Amino acid sequence: MSANTKTDSPRRPADQAGTALLYGVFGLLLFGPLAFGAVEQWSIFLLETGSAALFLLWIGKQVLEGEVKIRWNPLFLPMGVFGLLIVLQLAFRRSAYPHDTVSLALQYVAYAMLCFLACQTLIRGAQARTLAFIFSVYGAALASFALIQGISSNGRLYWIRQPRMGGWIYGPYVNHNHYAGLMEMLVPIPLVLSMTRLASTKTRNTAAAAAAIMVGTVFISGSRGGMLAIVAELLLLAVLLVKQKRGLRTAIGLGVFLAIVVGLLTWVGGGELSRRIATAGPSHTELGSDIRSYINRDGLRMFLKKPVFGWGLGTFPIVYPQFRTFYTNFFVNQAHNDYLQLLVEMGLLGFATMVWFVVTLYTRAFKKIKDWTSDISGAVALACVLGLTGILVHSAVDFNLQIPANASLFYVLCTIAAAEPFVQPARKRRAVRSKPPEEEVLPPQESLPRSATNF
Repeated sequence: MSANTKTDSPRRPADQAGTALLYGVFGLLLFGPLAFGAVEQWSIFLLETGSAALFLLWIGKQVLEGEVKIRWNPLFLPMGVFGLLIVLQLAFRRSAYPHDTVSLALQYVAYAMLCFLACQTLIRGAQARTLAFIFSVYGAALASFALIQGISSNGRLYWIRQPRMGGWIYGPYVNHNHYAGLMEMLVPIPLVLSMTRLASTKTRNTAAAAAAIMVGTVFISGSRGGMLAIVAELLLLAVLLVKQKRGLRTAIGLGVFLAIVVGLLTWVGGGELSRRIATAGPSHTELGSDIRSYINRDGLRMFLKKPVFGWGLGTFPIVYPQFRTFYTNFFVNQAHNDYLQLLVEMGLLGFATMVWFVVTLYTRAFKKIKDWTSDISGAVALACVLGLTGILVHSAVDFNLQIPANASLFYVLCTIAAAEPFVQPARKRRAVRSKPPEEEVLPPQESLPRSATNF
């Protein structure tokens, strides 16, 4: 007993560092949306320095353990190639404005460190269940706040902060489309949980209600891109349910969820939602569809001028005025199409790297979701894939991936979806082995017992 204590005691600081790393990484992800999407210099500084501090803590943890352990993720390779392209832009003076390229590159370094640390620290199924609970509560609380603020809004963030350039405020975001983008990534977490066997009936019902509130606020926010993204997520989920021939209970659960959403929208959204869906014109200070089409056309002209390396990461707002073909009072600081902006700034090489990244992501994730109703790794992969699909659909008509809070969450979810399956405790693997053969749905090392009914 004493010998074991002596052997284990040097590892306690390392274990504490591991816990601090896990919650530090995801704490930063939760902080970003509350700080107006982390779009201001002070919040970007905190995101970057926080990521760097956590990375230094990880290095310290390796020193305490006396060895370097790195869990590989296949997404690290396209991420590294993308970083190399940025370095080449700077080294060979391919950037139209190196200062902005360096500034945005530092943000991408912060995203990369968060992805790396999430991959190294989120390795157990119990950790994933705890984080699923935290993110579900966080998303429901944020959606409830957005509902209350929408009813009693005075045009200020948190009823206090006046946006410098105006906007369509919803929740903690100046732009309602970016609030919708956040919810698109958070909604699948409680939604998938509500249809699994990984929680008690009471927890599943609560998760379904939380997801319904979150979906409802996307529609009430008036974001048409967000509505389209949510529909795409639900269609993908429905296709997977049909393909995998899920039972009646799962179908009923999804039906009840949709009924709650419709009821909430009818009660709170009403006529405003109908008017928003019916019109394609601009509202508040939002760009109209005609202006967006002009930006797309001008952006293609920009791309054709420098199709291989692009104009440089982060240079779109600097270069675009030379190509603008219409008059507007708006400052066009983004392309309102993440794919087009990637083509303009990083050229075909950067765009090809993104395609490589996305293909690898989906290939890896779909291998894990064969039995997501009882396997924590499969459930997490499915929740990530649904949320990422939503934001990728929305990115065709907006610029969520230019918002640091949303971008950092997006890349971390990508990393989690493509990571190796979670490690399960030995006692749970033994419990699975003790089941009759006909009850085993996955190999022992990937399964959870049916007795795991709570977070």
